[in-house]
Amino acid sequence: MAEHRWFETVAVAQERAKKRLPPSVYKALLAGSEKGVTYADNMAAFAELGFAPHVAGQPADRSLATRALHQDMSMPVMISPTGVQAVHPEGEVAVARAAAARGVAMGLSSFASKPVEEVVAANPQTFFQMYWMGGRDAMAARMERARAAGVVGVIATTDWSFSNGRDWGSPIIPARMDLRTMLTRAPEALRRPGWFLDFAKTGRPPALTAPNLGPEGGEAPGFFEAYGEWMQTPPPSWDDIAWMVKEWGGTFVLKGVCRVDDARRAVDAGVSAISVSNHGGNNLDSTPASIRCLPAVAEAVGEQIDVVLDGGVRRGSDVVKAVALGAKAALIGRAYLWGLAAGGQPGVENVLDVLRGGIDSALRGIGKADVHDLTPDDVLIPDGFLRALGASDPSYAVH
Repeated sequence: MAEHRWFETVAVAQERAKKRLPPSVYKALLAGSEKGVTYADNMAAFAELGFAPHVAGQPADRSLATRALHQDMSMPVMISPTGVQAVHPEGEVAVARAAAARGVAMGLSSFASKPVEEVVAANPQTFFQMYWMGGRDAMAARMERARAAGVVGVIATTDWSFSNGRDWGSPIIPARMDLRTMLTRAPEALRRPGWFLDFAKTGRPPALTAPNLGPEGGEAPGFFEAYGEWMQTPPPSWDDIAWMVKEWGGTFVLKGVCRVDDARRAVDAGVSAISVSNHGGNNLDSTPASIRCLPAVAEAVGEQIDVVLDGGVRRGSDVVKAVALGAKAALIGRAYLWGLAAGGQPGVENVLDVLRGGIDSALRGIGKADVHDLTPDDVLIPDGFLRALGASDPSYAVH
């Protein structure tokens, strides 16, 4: 890969990724479902929140370090698990190295393109993400493999309704990369020579398999084979969630919570933390932005378990807003994928540096010396912004 050229914002990284990636790969990362209402609101909602900066008396030194999900991190940012990463040959391993170099934890998808063992070797602060698929025996086997690999926790993702169809069109993803598929896709790939050469140097095309959904060292199931198993597995009950928590026996994050009643049930099921998320807008469209739902959930259960936010984070100031409104940390998904596509491991490090600079700048403007000093009073919240979904008391409000 050519020497990495620094980019100053995540938006610039996305533009470079768009120019570098084959159109079908770029569209797969852009994703979103149906009309894209939730995808757009995840980002737009952050822009509705404001700050009231000071002009003198701000602290000269600021601390960004924090602890979330039982992990010490250099800043309140984590890597969110995302599926098959055909944007760069090193995929999740490059992301893990970048995260380790910048002192943040890594979330690894069960649909990842790299084995959990390789990712943990690159970043010991790795969480393994799981979907409810295949029944309890299969789930137990995957947890045991993750445990043996040395992951620090499990993230169970439940916010998925298999919404399909996008108004702007869905990319055609092949079931496998055989010779016929490669010949069919060659014209598209050759129009993106940088991406093509990166994979050509490895001597093999992007893997469309899920190595973490099979036995270690065994044949990895194809992406669509695994996806089909997931689709055909009945959704989990709260008893199933409680079983997973007990079976794992360690740090357990339930991802996809946006309702207060679900957050309370999650606490009853024994989870260590919840991630307020709507699957990046890739799920049921018209779900509110994650940041709109965060304060109600954090107020309801934040003193009992850790609450983190996932969805729409593109700037360090977004992270500051999330922490001020009750999140212990913010997870990033597309933001680091744009960096990975634009520059491999250095590109992901660049994204994390951009976020770190933005967090520090926002703290300076607000006049806070430490991310732990942030409160809701540091954010200007417009009328009608908040969503207290599933609150048991109709008069429930965030104070």
